[in-house]
Amino acid sequence: MRKIVILTNYKGHFGSKYTAIPYNSGMDQDLLEKYFSDYGFQVQYIAFSDIEFREMDFKDQYVLYTSSEDIGYHYKDYIEDVVLGLSLQGARVIPEYKYLRANNNKVFMEILRDLLDGEEGRYIKTHHFGTIEELKEKIDTFQFPVVIKSATGAMSRGVFLAEKENQLIKIATKISRTRYIFKELWDLGRSIKHKGYKKESKNRKKFIVQNFVPGLDNDWKILIFGDRYYIFQRPNRENDFRASGSGHDIYLYGNEANPPEGIFDFAKTIFDKLEVPMLSIDIGYSDNKFFMMEFQLIYFGTVGHSRSNCYYQYQNGDWVENNEMLDLEKVFAESIVKYIER
Repeated sequence: MRKIVILTNYKGHFGSKYTAIPYNSGMDQDLLEKYFSDYGFQVQYIAFSDIEFREMDFKDQYVLYTSSEDIGYHYKDYIEDVVLGLSLQGARVIPEYKYLRANNNKVFMEILRDLLDGEEGRYIKTHHFGTIEELKEKIDTFQFPVVIKSATGAMSRGVFLAEKENQLIKIATKISRTRYIFKELWDLGRSIKHKGYKKESKNRKKFIVQNFVPGLDNDWKILIFGDRYYIFQRPNRENDFRASGSGHDIYLYGNEANPPEGIFDFAKTIFDKLEVPMLSIDIGYSDNKFFMMEFQLIYFGTVGHSRSNCYYQYQNGDWVENNEMLDLEKVFAESIVKYIER
């Protein structure tokens, strides 16, 4: 029997599951073990902190891992260290490390978008910045309004609309502020002591600026697990341009989502290009054109799976609705196995 190592966090949890009991406890590990066993894989759970690189060899082993949305992303930073170390040792981490880097990191997510071949992901044009000074140097290049986003945050937190230059500067200054009073006073002294010295920026939290797409009343989120596509429609918030976070109870799930024709083809094209086992993708539709708004490849919300009354599969040249309800752990394990075998 083949082996899969699954890394658990400091709470002993793995993954994300909307209906988890207790709350926020991730997937059912007994069910995961059962479903992987059905496909001929033996599961071994190991905590991140139990990885000893001098004593343990993970070369060519399949390793699944979770991520974290802890405040400040300090634990996620630790997870990145461990997963990158495993990658360097030759482990087959799933998904690849670059997709962990993009998790709750909109700057690197946009870099991955820019690296995609084709036009599917490029309707949204993004500029990324590491300081407010870099933004000011390019402020004349924007056509307003624009959307500005902090690099981290979910449920539309840290997402703003700027109608003009001074508003963009004000928002960017606020979300990029890095406050270290002692260091700033020390830096002030350097500028007095050393002629021509340029002070360090006080605004070094990275952020992105994107073109604004007008006239959108909603978007669609599609969760892809292997060949199973779960869809739901999210209306924009009241008197707001954002759809994310408008409320799970008012979303339209499954065959009630009213998706425009072609949306699954669009999602599949991106999914195939990314070459991953699963994907969460936000899709907008304007002027008879689809565009990718955001995407995640690990540790994304699963309400779309839990509340949908169906999923869709591509069969014989058409998208077929399937009404069976499956455990999240089953579709997760199946998507991982199909990815490995592919």
